[in-house]
Amino acid sequence: MSAVLQEPTPLIRPMRPTDLASVMAVETTAYTHPWTEGILRDCLRVGYICRVSEMGDEIAGHAVMSVAIGEAHLLNLCVAPYWQGRGVGRRLLRRMLRIARERDADTMFLEVRASNHGARGLYESEGFGEIGRRRAYYPAPGGREDAVVYARALL
Repeated sequence: MSAVLQEPTPLIRPMRPTDLASVMAVETTAYTHPWTEGILRDCLRVGYICRVSEMGDEIAGHAVMSVAIGEAHLLNLCVAPYWQGRGVGRRLLRRMLRIARERDADTMFLEVRASNHGARGLYESEGFGEIGRRRAYYPAPGGREDAVVYARALL
């Protein structure tokens, strides 16, 4: 008899204010310049679409998106380092794409650090194309870093 260890089934659900401590733990372990709890709290307060991905009783990642006038803007997609490369980010991205379509958005936009090759590979594999750059957009150790702007048609 052999034992097979299985990862917990992922659950994507709306983010709640009570999740903020766990979401901040993911932010601070995944990013050198994380969002603040105040920014995340404001996103919830103003009605942005905020989701978390739970793996068992652990929040493995989160996403924040705004949708207005036919456009969706993915503002944040963050996965805890332990869960990166295991489909958490792809599931969150696909859920946000579905929600954007349901809210009648015809295009989704996002920015990503030029050096974040893992995220860029994910976005490109999901049909996003580079449409521009924002010079010195992100803070970085020792200076600033460019953002690559991506877009994807949702029709």
